[in-house]
Order: sequence, then structure tokens, then C-alpha cells
Amino acid sequence: MSDIKKVGFIGIGRMGYPMAGFIAKAGFDVIVSDTSPAQIESFVKDHPGAKAADSLAALGEEADIVITMLPTSKIVRAVILGDGNSDCVINGLSKGKIVIDASTSDPVDTQALGKELAKQGIEMIDAPVAGGMVFARDGTLEITAGGDKGLIEKCRPVFDAYSKSLFYCGDLGAGHAMKALNNYVNASALITAIEALSLGAKFGLDMDIMMESMTAAATGRNNPIEKKVIPHILTRKFGTGMDLTLLAKDTRITVDMANAIGAFAPVAERCSALWTEASEKIGAMEDQTCVAKLWEQNNGVTLELKK
Repeated sequence: MSDIKKVGFIGIGRMGYPMAGFIAKAGFDVIVSDTSPAQIESFVKDHPGAKAADSLAALGEEADIVITMLPTSKIVRAVILGDGNSDCVINGLSKGKIVIDASTSDPVDTQALGKELAKQGIEMIDAPVAGGMVFARDGTLEITAGGDKGLIEKCRPVFDAYSKSLFYCGDLGAGHAMKALNNYVNASALITAIEALSLGAKFGLDMDIMMESMTAAATGRNNPIEKKVIPHILTRKFGTGMDLTLLAKDTRITVDMANAIGAFAPVAERCSALWTEASEKIGAMEDQTCVAKLWEQNNGVTLELKK
């Protein structure tokens, strides 16, 4: 039986807001922190009983566990450990408390942070989520977790509040490594499909016929076709809710991880370079599916269904 009662949640953006909301609805006392006062005000209004943290240190002191849902592992480290002069979570944490990073972070950075926390008797789990905004709003995210198994089980009631499944991946950092690899596979599959469609369009093939043929041939083996190409690129909606720069970051994490362990990963390197190029040329804050515009612009085509 878990003795977790109070959950500190840092980062209530597009993903963190519904995640923290489900934790509150599950009966936990939730204390939130975010760089946006408007987000905090909205969350506390939407979830009676939840409260805004007076400071990061106060959040760390009051909560039994602290969850971070932030853009990068560098930001996670700064929020938890600070720079020696700033407000940070570690100033309020005591021995035996747990830090959970639900962000998509660099696994090497996660392991380094875990070692720093361990020196002060603070335990850590990496538990990034997959599924995007739709599943965050439904409370059906998938978690890839790394860290002590017993610790993860202790926190499972919290995880169950906003997820449908949890995959134990190994020691600390393994959850982030698995998340990065999953995102890399999806990112590379997406631009592979986009490249094939743009080449077909430039050759003169009918987009509807291409899509019917490709769906029959690749659906189930190219998940982005159904989730991103058809509903967002070919309809020109470009509205998955995830910024292009985040996928560029995620593919870089895979390359950085490969370099850190001395692995051969030429496809990942090229994939990362293309996503970075798209982020710079198309716009970092554009939807991830706008990556298609890099191929459209360079091939002089528009990927759009006629029907």
C-alpha cells in the first residue's frame, strides 16, 4: 500500500496540465508550479483542493513525491538542483523523498542527476510518457519507466491516475532511453513516408492512389501514416499539438545517447539533422507534421488528398 498523499507537479503545460489533473481527481493532494502564473491560476480553479506552490523549495518540502514535466533535461536539472543561487526543489527535499522525471529527457543527464540526488538520500525514477495530447486528456498515456522496481511500484497509484500501461525498462535512465528510441523510430518513419509521397507527387502519381496503396502496404508497420500523414498532413490541418522543435530535440537525444555509448547510428544522425533543418527553416513552434513542408518546398509539390 502506497503512503504517497501529496504530489508536487512542476510543468503544467499542454501535457502536464491534464496529467496533474488526473492525479488530483484520483484523490491526491496536488501542489503545482509553472513559469506561467495564468496556468497555475487556471489549474487551481479547475481542481478544487489543488494549490499553487509558494516556491520550488516549498513544493519539495511539502510533497511526498515531485514530478517534473519540462522541455529538456537541462531545465529539469536546474529546477531540481538550481545553480547555487536560485530557488530549487532540492532545498526543500528530505531523505527518502522521490523525484520522478516524466519529461522526454536525455538518459545520460538523468543518470547524472540521479547520482547527485542519491548523495542526499533522494531517490529518482524516470517515467516519460507517450501518446501525446489526446491520450493525456484521456488519462491513457503509456509510460516507459526506469529505476528501482520497488520504488516504481510504490508510485504506481500515481502513474495509474494518468496512464493505461507502464513498461519497466531497467535501471535509472532506461525509461528515457526507451522513450527517445521510440520517438526516433516514429520520427524517421514519418519523414520516410513524407519523402516517398513527395517523390511520388513529383513523379506524377495521384495522391489518393498513393495513399490507398501505401496504407494497404504499410499500415501497421508505419504508424505515422495513420496517425499523422493522413489526418494532419494530407488534410493540411497540421494540428497534432506537438511542436516541431520537440521532435528535433528528441532525435538529437538519440544521437547524443549513441555518441555517449560509442554506438554506430548513421541513420539517426541523418534523421536528426533533417528534423533540425526543418525546425530552423519551417519554424520551431510549428506543428511537428509541418516537417512535410521541408520536402514540399524542396520538391515543388503539395501533399494533399483530392477527396
